[in-house]
Order: sequence, then structure tokens, then C-alpha cells
Amino acid sequence: MADADLEDLRRARLQQLQQQGGGGGGGGGGDSSEQDGKQQREADQRTHILSQILLPDAADRLGRIRLVKESRATDIENRLIALARSGQIRQKVTEEQLKDILGAVAEKEEESKGRIVVNRRGGGGWDDDDELEELMKDV
Repeated sequence: MADADLEDLRRARLQQLQQQGGGGGGGGGGDSSEQDGKQQREADQRTHILSQILLPDAADRLGRIRLVKESRATDIENRLIALARSGQIRQKVTEEQLKDILGAVAEKEEESKGRIVVNRRGGGGWDDDDELEELMKDV
């Protein structure tokens, strides 16, 4: 119910901004409003998916991570959404499971910063995806 209220507030604010921008912007404002609306819908969709797959404690932690490092939070969200869309998440993700995913991502970042990375077997994908899938089997 709180998600619906938030969505209503977002839509009202977006409409208010569109009206303010439309009055002084002329013909060019339509494309911008259309693009803003699309971005807002995508953001709302991401928020909805994350609310479906994260327990409140895990969502709070992800929010705190976003305050510190937005790129890391976005990366984690993208991974969680991909796992959810592929059907690999069967239960809501707990804070502990989110910590495990964060640890795996941090490990991957450390490995890629200061070391030479050797891609084997055709230079294909990441080994970390397999590790994340292993972590998510228990979810």
C-alpha cells in the first residue's frame, strides 16, 4: 500500500514538473517530457521489482549503499533484477544474502583493479556469475 502511495506522489510530482516545464519550453518540451516519463516508468518498474524480491532489511541496506556509492547499488540492483527475471530467485532476498552478494561483487572489483585477469576457455564470461548463482540457489 505504501508503494502505491509513493507511486501516486511520484506521478503527481512528475505531472507538476511537466506543467512547469511545458509553459516556458515551447515545442522542445514535449520530447523531454516524453523521455522523462519513460525514465520515470522504468525507475518505478525497477522499484516495484526490487520491492517484490527484497525483504525490508535488505532494501534498507541497499538504500544505505546507494547513499555512499550509487554505482555499486545500481550494479547490485541490476544483478538482482536479472536473477529475478531468469527465475533464479524463489524467495525474498534477506539482508544476509545481500551481504554475500555484496562480498562477491567487492571481491570481483578487487581482483580486476590490481591484478592481471586471465580469461580462459575462449575469454568468455565471469566466474562470479556462477558464484552468484550458487549463492542464490538457497534464496
